[in-house]
Amino acid sequence: MASIEPIGADEAEAVWPLSIEAGWNQNVADWKFMLRAGRGVGLKNAEGRWEASSLVLPLGQKLAWISMVLVTKDRRRGGVGTGLLKRCIEEVRANGAVAGLDATEQGRPIYLPLGFRDLYRISRWHLDKVSGEAVAVPQGIHLRHFVPSDMAGIEDYDRKHSAMERSALLAHLGARLPSIAWVAEDRTGRMVGYVLGREGRTASSIGPLIADSEEIGLALLCRAAKSVAPPFIVDVPDAHAGVRRWLTEQGAISPRGYVRMTLGDMPGLADPSHVFALAGPELG
Repeated sequence: MASIEPIGADEAEAVWPLSIEAGWNQNVADWKFMLRAGRGVGLKNAEGRWEASSLVLPLGQKLAWISMVLVTKDRRRGGVGTGLLKRCIEEVRANGAVAGLDATEQGRPIYLPLGFRDLYRISRWHLDKVSGEAVAVPQGIHLRHFVPSDMAGIEDYDRKHSAMERSALLAHLGARLPSIAWVAEDRTGRMVGYVLGREGRTASSIGPLIADSEEIGLALLCRAAKSVAPPFIVDVPDAHAGVRRWLTEQGAISPRGYVRMTLGDMPGLADPSHVFALAGPELG
């Protein structure tokens, strides 16, 4: 008989097949981080195999991200996924926080009746090559590779511009794929942008990418993409036409999109003006 159980970090490899079946890009390292930093709950069958999952990832005291709501094909349309989603919502509300998520077009009609509202649209881009010269850096701006001592500054900069508290996530990403990580500074040495990333099951993910302007953000994106071998996945808010144009010129395609949604108000989260690539729909 199937039972609802917590998913511990030691179950990362056992629960990973759920995201593989869904065609998602997460690897075991992603699952381990999410299950350590957040709280996972899922459905396990009598043979001990995970048939469904859900996750709540705190991003500070006021915001929690709901993700990884996955159900095996043979258990779908039985209410399992909706039941796990509602458990996540109840947990977030019990902690006095706002629930956030990135919804697919198929998922959005499920979230709207539950009270979620749209913030902005996001396109997922698949990039298989990067050609041509590096994007020009704006005058007075210097780009350099990330070093571990940058992390405190990145955390502070990110907090001001993303409306999230995600120190654990940023530190994790800084250690995952440092070769893809860059920092932008002005003439005074003040941080004006950064990009991090991670390796995935089928492609490297670029993001989060936060910057003072689209010109700086695009220069960081180009440097990141030239730092490690493709393919890449980049989740970009649709508001950034310049980034979209550059990706199109590189031959990138966008087979699907998301809508960022919240259940409740989170000041600053609806403004993507400094967010040029997301950490990913599973991470916020």
